Amino acid sequence: MTRLYRAAARALQDRFDTRRLADRIEERLLADTIDDGDRALIERLDMFFLATVDAAGQPQCSYKGGDLGFVRVLDERTLAFPLYDGNGMFLSAGNIAEGGRDPAGGEGAPTGGQVGLLFIDFLAERPSRIRVNGTATIDAGDPLLATWPGAQLVVRVQVSEVFPNCPRYIHRLARVERSPYVPEAGCDAPIPDWKRRDWARDVLPQGDPAEGAEPL
Repeated sequence: MTRLYRAAARALQDRFDTRRLADRIEERLLADTIDDGDRALIERLDMFFLATVDAAGQPQCSYKGGDLGFVRVLDERTLAFPLYDGNGMFLSAGNIAEGGRDPAGGEGAPTGGQVGLLFIDFLAERPSRIRVNGTATIDAGDPLLATWPGAQLVVRVQVSEVFPNCPRYIHRLARVERSPYVPEAGCDAPIPDWKRRDWARDVLPQGDPAEGAEPL
């Protein structure tokens, strides 16, 4: 086993004779910091995919979207992003809050959940993508919270691995329209239709903007 590869991955690499290639990728392309190129990619995007796992090993994968640059690289080992109002399940946030490895390695330090982030630029002339793995934490008093309009929580990720993926299967896409639901300072976001349906209207959280909205 290596930093990236466990026994099952090694067995498949040997089956398809890719062990040498996999070792070269780990040797040459795997990093534990975010460089300028990685930062430029991350901060020009308005979406990414987030994978989390709970203490029992149950995975979740979710889409996260926002304004351009809503994921911020705070330094070469730390990035942060907001969590906006969703469907109230808090599966990703719950997995992070449930905890995992101690990111500082010291007794009594705050624990965090293991996460994987996949950033894909579908719009560039040469589409690209990178993976970022690390330990995520959520702090209800994070000083960055007020800097993202409409954010409920802020997630910070202490980066452990950064590496590119082969871009050959990335489809070229065009942005047709940005979501009108992304919170903006001084603006009220529209109410999603599902909150106005019978199955949801009577169980909305107290103070939700959809309370009293015309039902569908």
